[in-house]
Amino acid sequence: MQRTFTRFRNNSGGSSAVEFAIIFPLFVLVTLSMIGYGIYLSTATSIQQVAADAARTAIAGLTLDEREELATGFVRSALKHRAFIDPEKMETRVFEDPANAGRLTVQLDYDATSLPIWNLFTYAMPNSEVISRSSVVRIGGL
Repeated sequence: MQRTFTRFRNNSGGSSAVEFAIIFPLFVLVTLSMIGYGIYLSTATSIQQVAADAARTAIAGLTLDEREELATGFVRSALKHRAFIDPEKMETRVFEDPANAGRLTVQLDYDATSLPIWNLFTYAMPNSEVISRSSVVRIGGL
């Protein structure tokens, strides 16, 4: 009996399988979290870039209504072919901030509930399912 136990204790034939079984779930968790954050950051960066471009487009308008129409039209056309972004879920606001005279702000709020990241490991994702980005440009010349 002692001999069988010693032989069993010294046998390392299955150690790689046991190590793999311990490490693999952690590897999958980290990999899916990185993919989820990559999708989230890609979407947030795209929305920020569109907000900046929409603000530059809106500055061509003469009135606030015209600027809002230009910005909204630009956002809809710019987001038409972006991955993971549904233009119908984007809210565009254009306003002049009274505290920041002579500046025009374009704010985009995107309802990101349709992103596939929320089906992965949600504990690692941001708390808010709304991505909000804005851009400010100066009104008028120099």
